[in-house]
Amino acid sequence: MTSKPVRVLIVEDHPIFAAGLAALLETHPDIVVVGIASDGPEALELASRLSDIDVVLMDLNLPSMSGVEVTAQLATGTDPPVVLVITMVDDDDTVMAALRSGARGYVLKDATGDQIVSAIRAVADGGAVFGPGIATRVLEHSSRGSAPGPADGLTDRERQVLNRIKVGASNAQIARELGLSLKTVQNYVSRVLDKLQVTDRTQAALKASDPSQG
Repeated sequence: MTSKPVRVLIVEDHPIFAAGLAALLETHPDIVVVGIASDGPEALELASRLSDIDVVLMDLNLPSMSGVEVTAQLATGTDPPVVLVITMVDDDDTVMAALRSGARGYVLKDATGDQIVSAIRAVADGGAVFGPGIATRVLEHSSRGSAPGPADGLTDRERQVLNRIKVGASNAQIARELGLSLKTVQNYVSRVLDKLQVTDRTQAALKASDPSQG
């Protein structure tokens, strides 16, 4: 959990659902809702005016601009906020498009309140989050023959670390699961990113699922 309140911008075109999200988040003292946008242009305007947003809760089905397009534009800014997609759409192509556009996490609207709050906290702390079923889809996508092979130069241990990165595990979780020290895991993660020629964990997960992306 972060040491200061997580500042959240909600981007959602259904007023009732947006109000429900805001009410949910406002019950948690470590999360502050700084604004609600009902479409892409309003989201971009608020993000540019409220420069200290930590997390954007992004719906994908928005009027005038898709949430994927808004996410991509946010990612081009200086010190952009983290985007956590929250939507009812859960097909493979949409999942991958949202992540490629720069989203750090993806949860479905039927997730519980606790799951949504935990996801916000996780991405605010630098993690990657896939809601129930989404991680399974990413793994199934990679198991169809598109996961990195021996040519990527990863050792067996590095591949174990990468497999856990793909499902959004933090360094601490990886350390516990593999029986390694946190520092050792950090070193493995750095080597995996270097060998895959990517700059962050989300890109590593995407490339592991589809090496043509990168």
